[in-house]
Amino acid sequence: MQIAIVLYPGLTALDAIGPYEVLRFLPEAEVRFVGAEPGPVVADSGVLFLGVTHDYAETPRPDIVLVPGSGPRTATAMADRQLTGWLRQVHETTAWTTSVCSGALILGAAGILDGQPATTHWNVQRGLAAVGARPQPGKRIVRSGKIVTAAGVSAGIDLGLWLAGEIAGREHAETIQLYIEYDPRPPFAAGHPEQASKAVLDRATRLGRKIAVNRTEARAIATIAWRRTIAAFRGRAATGR
Repeated sequence: MQIAIVLYPGLTALDAIGPYEVLRFLPEAEVRFVGAEPGPVVADSGVLFLGVTHDYAETPRPDIVLVPGSGPRTATAMADRQLTGWLRQVHETTAWTTSVCSGALILGAAGILDGQPATTHWNVQRGLAAVGARPQPGKRIVRSGKIVTAAGVSAGIDLGLWLAGEIAGREHAETIQLYIEYDPRPPFAAGHPEQASKAVLDRATRLGRKIAVNRTEARAIATIAWRRTIAAFRGRAATGR
């Protein structure tokens, strides 16, 4: 079973590494970190590097594809035609097409979420509707056929275990859970907007805006909006509407 975890500059490391630590224990798992070219990719912290092992052309038919999100570079990845084109191609033959956090927006930019229910990080739920999906706020994991989207960052571990249960059975998934000792008992009850105080929610929202807003992202967002507008116009023209 070939598992392709997408890497691109500025991704959030746990979005990729959390599911990896689960999925690598699937029977006959072959994990690939896939990107534009083999080599190091810097995470959103600017300090941690992950490594691309295979490029897109080398990975034409993965069984599972997983797209992580990013704080500062989601829109740039959404505007990356090489990435979105590869996602559209492999989605035709995958057993599972998945995302963590704002990776759902990248799937949406590839046209994979059109009309589909999906979830993402609480702070970018509105973006799902903009890429044609039906937002499911408050849900940790959302399945629509072979498409599975997970909420923010740490939800990737839950996604990995859910997939393990579907693919290898509950007992195998529980064995993985026990082996990695995934038994979360956070010291604070502030892991979701419905739990956090208003002060904490406001601070987290400001933090997200501070991380995400920059000139490069603004240009990428404008590019994505323009492409969708042109595609919609051409679609109407082709049907005579």
